[in-house]
Parts: sequence; C-alpha cells; structure tokens
Amino acid sequence: MQQSTLMEKYPVYTLEVLKDETSLKSVDEILDYLEEKIITHPIATYIGRFDHYAHTKSLPDGEIGDGIKAAKNIICCFGKHLPKAVVLAVRPRSIGVAEMDESFFISFLEAPNPEANAAMEGWVKGIANIL
Repeated sequence: MQQSTLMEKYPVYTLEVLKDETSLKSVDEILDYLEEKIITHPIATYIGRFDHYAHTKSLPDGEIGDGIKAAKNIICCFGKHLPKAVVLAVRPRSIGVAEMDESFFISFLEAPNPEANAAMEGWVKGIANIL
C-alpha cells in the first residue's frame, strides 16, 4: 500500500493488485468483498455504489484514461461521533476500484479517523490475499 498526495493536497492510499494475485475477477467481485467487510464491521455502515466509468462515459465531453476498463466506488460511513457540523465535509468514505489490463487499482482518501483508515487499509490489503 502506498501513501501519496494527489494534486498537492489530497492524502490518498493506493494499492495495485495484479489479477494473478487474487481470485476476485472483476470490480464488482471486489466491491462485493468490500461490502461484506463494511456490513460486518461494528461501526461502519454501507451506503451504496457508484459507477464512475458509466457516468463519465455518458457525458458528451467525458474522458476516461487509457487502460481503464471499469471504475466504481463503494461508499460507507464510520461516523460514530458528530461533534461539529463541519465534520460532514469529510464524510462519508469512498473506496475506488478500477480495472486495468493486468491489475486492479484500489484507492481511497485518507480518513481523519485513524480507526476508519486502518479498517479500509486492512480491507484493501486483503484483496491481494484472496486466492
């Protein structure tokens, strides 16, 4: 798992999983795995999925990067505290999964809650171990 800063301001975690490193064969299978992790987590709640590829492709001026075959997000929330209204700006969480020719590229924005971040990191790392 790599940590980097996207566009000089967004802290992101990324992991590229080669297709021969997992038995999961599609973006939807990976999202099913992540949905199960969310549903069984004691705090997280599942919100939904978003097909970013289909949305972008449907736009008259939509552009999709070379090699991206599919791209979807799974959305959840870990919010067990709502101390201030401004916290809504960093919720909910989203994990993106893109299918490339030889791999799956998984990414998420760093969460301000260390427990949420650790959970998402563990789930994503687990994708490579499902054989």
